[in-house]
Amino acid sequence: MNRFIPDPFIPMLLATVVLASLFPVAPGQGAEQLDMVAKAAVMLLFFLHGVKLPRENLVAALVNWRLHLFILGTTYVVFPLIGLAIHTLWPSLLPANLWAGILFLCALPSTVQMSIAFTSMARGNVAASVTSAAASNLLGIVLTPLLAGALLQAQGGEVSLAGIWKVVQQLLLPFVAGHLLRPLLADWAARRKALISWSDRLTILLAVYSAFSAAVIDGIWSRLPLTTLLITAAVCAALLTMAMLFTHHGARLAGFRPDERRSALYCGSFKSVVSGVPIARVLFPSAEIGAMILPLMMYHQMQMMVSATLAPRQAKTET
Repeated sequence: MNRFIPDPFIPMLLATVVLASLFPVAPGQGAEQLDMVAKAAVMLLFFLHGVKLPRENLVAALVNWRLHLFILGTTYVVFPLIGLAIHTLWPSLLPANLWAGILFLCALPSTVQMSIAFTSMARGNVAASVTSAAASNLLGIVLTPLLAGALLQAQGGEVSLAGIWKVVQQLLLPFVAGHLLRPLLADWAARRKALISWSDRLTILLAVYSAFSAAVIDGIWSRLPLTTLLITAAVCAALLTMAMLFTHHGARLAGFRPDERRSALYCGSFKSVVSGVPIARVLFPSAEIGAMILPLMMYHQMQMMVSATLAPRQAKTET
């Protein structure tokens, strides 16, 4: 099991969805209090992300700028184009709320910890992965709401300006505040790295519970038959396959070294639950969040399982 589920966070996410499905918080004061706690936890999460981000990681992007541009271009240009193309070709394949979740997934930044972990496992360029993943998440606070708005508008939906402004207030401003206070708090954060890592995960689990609790009250499972869930999983698998093929062959055609190609593969094809769930929570109404993040959670599971099989094999080869 460790080979296919290298991170205990994955079964914890699934268990949280089950818990929210069995014991959702009913509308009323309890739901309002849960929402306030989740909002405060997310703001703290992004504040701590600002504290943890070394400025030298972003400066280092100037050294290997071609690789970083390739990875960021995959994340924020190629991925949305693939998602939009699939939706255009097969618009009736999924209901509108799940297509919205697929397109939102395509607009998300790369994951940080897992990109670095699998790049290291595959003997790739870890320093490049650190820099690219950090830059991707920083840009994602701004780019993801804008891209999601453009993609959903093409689908017939929208992201309101009020939603984008809430992202600025609840995510970007705490992040900037944390980064400005980094000189004072960096040593404190470094000494409590494990504690902060678990607080990150607990924040996401709380946000997922809040999101699916509202979705269950709204009847998400009664409106999503098994065949629809299987089709959603198939679309996520197709996205992952195309993203990995593009990053692998595109990086080779661009002339990158083998270690750089592995960094491009894992940073370019991964999508972040840690960033995606809070952004969805801020951008969309409570009852819609469950469907919006369902494709992301499926994709997250798939990227872990595929990479856990692929990375050890890559470590044994030089090409």
